[in-house]
Amino acid sequence: MKKKSAIPKTVNQYLAAVPEPARSTLKEVRAAIRAAAPAETTEIISYGMPMYKYKGTLIGFAAYAKHCSLFLATPSLLKLFKDELSRYEISKGTIRFPTDKPLPASLMKKIVKARAAQNDQKQDR
Repeated sequence: MKKKSAIPKTVNQYLAAVPEPARSTLKEVRAAIRAAAPAETTEIISYGMPMYKYKGTLIGFAAYAKHCSLFLATPSLLKLFKDELSRYEISKGTIRFPTDKPLPASLMKKIVKARAAQNDQKQDR
């Protein structure tokens, strides 16, 4: 029987277990998210992967064998950034990109800010 690896408790633990080049790519993703997210955003592990919470789910990311993914928590952002995301594989609320090439930091920051604005609007209702 195959031994299950331990679920990480922190994002640093998660990243430490990710092989290169995906680890470096996800460190760039993390930096862009942290730079754009509101100060009150919390960084957690949910479903075994890094997630960010700000008035609800903000965004998350993960590494897989052949790609990395950014989880937007809502498909509406895919429509909003359709042109900028046209060269990436997308489905529902997920963007897939190569393990050795993150999304442009400027695009990730716009996505994070748009998602935070959506969460702000939900709270204001």
